[in-house]
This record gives sequence, C-alpha cells and structure tokens, in this order.
Amino acid sequence: MITKSFFRKQLLILALSPLAAFAQKSEINVLKFKNVQELKAFFKHSQNNFPIISGHRGGMTKGFPENSMETFANTLKYMPSFFEIDPRLTKDSVAVLMHDATLERTTNGTGKLSDYTYAEIQKLRLKDPEGNVTDCKIPTLKEAILWSKGRTVMNLDKKDVPLEMTARILKECNNEAVMLTVHNAKQAKFYLDQNPNWMLSVHIKTKKAYDEYVKANIPWGSIIAYIGPEYTPENRELMKLLQEKGVMVMISSAPTYDKLATPQERAKAYVEVFKGGADILESDLPVEVAEAIKNNVPKNTPQHKYLGKAKL
Repeated sequence: MITKSFFRKQLLILALSPLAAFAQKSEINVLKFKNVQELKAFFKHSQNNFPIISGHRGGMTKGFPENSMETFANTLKYMPSFFEIDPRLTKDSVAVLMHDATLERTTNGTGKLSDYTYAEIQKLRLKDPEGNVTDCKIPTLKEAILWSKGRTVMNLDKKDVPLEMTARILKECNNEAVMLTVHNAKQAKFYLDQNPNWMLSVHIKTKKAYDEYVKANIPWGSIIAYIGPEYTPENRELMKLLQEKGVMVMISSAPTYDKLATPQERAKAYVEVFKGGADILESDLPVEVAEAIKNNVPKNTPQHKYLGKAKL
C-alpha cells in the first residue's frame, strides 16, 4: 500500500537530488553598479569595450513572453544584458509592460489595453513568441524597475505614459540604474531637469538630430545613442562624432538582421555589427547574439569589473 509517508519520502529524495540542487543554485549574469557614476562608466565608449547586448522587450524565446519578468531572468542566465521595455497605461492609469496598444498578439485577451483596469488585466496570461499561452502575468513598470536593481538595467521606451508620470515612478522606485529612451532633445532636457543623474538612450539618426542635442547642451556622459537598424554612410559619420565624445552607439537588429532566415546568417550579421564599430546591439534574439559573438569578446575591458553573478 502506498501511503502519504511514502510520498513524503519520495519528495524529500527529489529535493535532495543533484538536479534539484542545481536548480536551487541557478545563477544569472548581472550588471553590478554601486552608484550612478559606475552605471555611466559602464556605458562610456572606449577603444576596448565589452560588446554589450540589449534584449529588445527582454528577448524572444520559446516559452518566455516578451516584456515579462520570467524572460528577463531567463535571458540573464545566458549573458549579462540590459533590456528595452515598453510601458503603457491601463484604464485606471497603472503603468504596465506591453508593447502593443492591443492585447491579442501577446496575451489571451482581446481589445485595447487602455479599456481594461489593472485588476482586470491581472486575470490575463501572456503568450510566448509562438503564440502559446503561458502562466506569466503582465508586470507593472514598478515591478520591473524594482526587480532590476542590482541585476540589470531597464531601458524604458516611450509609448503612451506621460513623461511626468514616468519621472514620478522612477523617483518612487529610488533606482537610478535605469535608462530612458527619448526621441528628441526636448524630451532629454525634461528628464535631466528632473534628475541630472538619469541615463538616456537617445535617437540620433541624422546630423540634424545630433546638432539639436549639441544646441540643448545635453551632457554626452549621460547618454547612449541609437543610430539606426543598420549602417548607412550618414550614421557611420555620426558614430565617429559620438564615439569621439565618449558616447556608446547602438544598432538595433530587431527589424533587420533578426529577420534573416537562418541562425548562420544571423550570427554572421551580429558579428559584423560589432566589427563595424557599434558598442551595443539591441536584438529580439539576445541569446543568439551572445552565442555568435562569444569568441570575439575581449578578455579584459573597462566593463569587466561591473560584470558579476547572482543567484536567481
């Protein structure tokens, strides 16, 4: 006869097994900053940089939904990374992570996110990149920022959350190891007037945009610059101008090289992005990027002292 005592003994054996012990010791790669000065030092361009990967919406991996806490943790198991995330507002003005204005693609819900209260969307579940419904819930922006402290950096894209609200949430979280995406110098100035320590991810894809940041006196030490989804003659000139100021430049492969048909084609493109001079590659497939470039990572860079491990 199989008794409850028998089941308890079997559970104990499983709990003490090597596999269970490994799971309990599961580690993630972290970016460790004691203060905002170290954050800015990590994101400063030099001639010998660690190639930095940004997980676009956290990454696109089977079983793991975009813009979810579970995906952030999973990506960090493979390599240090920071994450581009997408805050949007619910009907009752709670900032949550959701790229689309509608729910169908990434959740088992329908309609506009803005038509649902936060309590209502907590009943929904997120889908993975293949459309499979998972157990993952839609997180709030606050949850993501608080979770990132001591682990990684969240780069907040601009959707429908007012700048004033985003600034208030960051102050409430008391975490300066964040990054704010801005699309023009006016937005950059607003955030730096709120807190001169904040780090910005700015869109500088033309010489005209570059000149606007110069005119607005935006400090170069407070920014990284997104220059486009691929190299062009104009943004190669911008890359030179920016890197001479100590600014890291970022290419996003999400709309371009991530769409190539085979892993081999994608891997070649990722390597070429860094060989071409970019400091940061933002990708839907950060784990693939890490695998592709692993043999091209310098052994000792200014960034290495900020890389660490932590238990999940």
